[in-house]
Amino acid sequence: MYNTRNKNTKQTKYIIVTGGVLSGLGKGIAAASIGRLLSSRLKVVPMKLDGYLNVDPGTMNPIEHGEVFVLDDGGEVDMDFGHYERFLGVTCKFEWNLTMGKVFEAIRRKERRGDYLGKTVQYVPHVANWIKEKIYETAKKEEADILMVEVGGTIGDIENELYVEACRQIKKDVGEENVMYIHLTYVPIPTKVNEQKSKPTQQSVNLLRQRGIKPDIIIGRCERHLDPHIKRKIAIFCDIDEEEVISGVDVDSVYKIPLVFEKEGLPEILHKKLGIYSPPELRQWEKLVGNLEELEKEVTIAICGKYTQLEDSYASIIESLVHCSAHTKHKVNIRWLETTDIEEGKQVVEEAMKGVDGVIVPGGFGTRGTEGKIKVINYVREKKIPFLGICLGLQLAVIEYARDKCGMENANSTEFDEDTRYPVVDIMPEQKTVSEKGATMRLGAYPAILKPGSLAHKLYGKEEVSERHRHRYEVNPDYIGKLEEKGLIISGMSPNKKLVEFIELKDHPYFIATQAHPELKSKLLEPAPLFFGLVKAAIALKN
Repeated sequence: MYNTRNKNTKQTKYIIVTGGVLSGLGKGIAAASIGRLLSSRLKVVPMKLDGYLNVDPGTMNPIEHGEVFVLDDGGEVDMDFGHYERFLGVTCKFEWNLTMGKVFEAIRRKERRGDYLGKTVQYVPHVANWIKEKIYETAKKEEADILMVEVGGTIGDIENELYVEACRQIKKDVGEENVMYIHLTYVPIPTKVNEQKSKPTQQSVNLLRQRGIKPDIIIGRCERHLDPHIKRKIAIFCDIDEEEVISGVDVDSVYKIPLVFEKEGLPEILHKKLGIYSPPELRQWEKLVGNLEELEKEVTIAICGKYTQLEDSYASIIESLVHCSAHTKHKVNIRWLETTDIEEGKQVVEEAMKGVDGVIVPGGFGTRGTEGKIKVINYVREKKIPFLGICLGLQLAVIEYARDKCGMENANSTEFDEDTRYPVVDIMPEQKTVSEKGATMRLGAYPAILKPGSLAHKLYGKEEVSERHRHRYEVNPDYIGKLEEKGLIISGMSPNKKLVEFIELKDHPYFIATQAHPELKSKLLEPAPLFFGLVKAAIALKN
């Protein structure tokens, strides 16, 4: 079937997901779950339309925006792309994420080139048309059966009005049989009333309809399943059938959402409305989700960071540990350790480590808390507690080893001390001339060659691996010989043998670190090897 309106080689079906009432309801997880339900026979490609004026979230504080998710192609994107990849099993691309920063930058360039032939450049039609063009280009380029478009923010936000207008026009462009609008809203239960209230949903849908979009499906986010009379009420006021009102019930694991939607009959509605057929294949998924409800024992993993007041800053690390729980049937209790308290003497390492079975030192930037992390690394190295260092975690492990085992007093990274006598970690040469901060780090997937017989080689089961990176500093190659001489194993290098990618220790139950971010590729069906190894080592220690 051909779509002559946007010249696709085949007719892509479009699913537009919007949100109302308030932010943070889980549009990204809802979109990813819907995609999961359709992905058995169809190619589902996700897009995210973000309203902020930043080109990407790379320069945003994690406490304000949450985790920056890095893609294989080096794109820095919203953390919802993590949900897309984990649920759909796809490798997303930077061009699948639009921000108003990207949109306005492109429109300005077109205007300066004279592409508009002297016309007054306006939000409608010019900006809306450009947004639609990018959506259609993605569908065509990726040969998508389903293009899942999530509109960021909530209906009524000034930031997403142009996206909403572009999405409204899609129905006219491709035909109503080829597009569905799904609206996620909030159904509150006020304290002491114990009754679900539909009015916020009615108001939200009214705002959406004022913008020319009538939702085909409404997902009501609530702490319990929607009562039948509330479904009927929403259906009547919002002019849809009762079965098209879906419960988006609160769950203890986001991986249950596809199962909830399936039981609510969502796949059948999608099949009927879009003229498609792709029955969900969730057998293994359901088994692993079931394991999360039957956890036999538990272990405690400490995450040592400085963004611990917002857990979304470490979303992919948390999800990686959940994946390990599903495969080991062990609950992983996370202990958030604010290392500035150790650095400032407010907490003693020995006290902080009581009951801890494993430690993760994740990535980060800046000097605050680094000396506290180094104290933790020293403790776990000497006390034989399983350890995983990620990005900055690798660099700090090298600094700690240089100081304690190589006689390099006050060894440091030039990021923290430009005048250190032993710069065992230094800025990468190509980074020294960089003046802009956005998208200028070593970003994306890079290969590493693992040393045969090393722990890293055993965990991955192959000699060459590819993981994603996001950093400016690296282990200084001038000190590799000295570090190895004193027992530090450089177990993974870049193919040109210039960059240290993995380090480990021999006489330790589990001590490994990587310059990469392996958490970004972990999935429920296939946990990241380094995390899986850490949790299994922690279980062994506990036993």
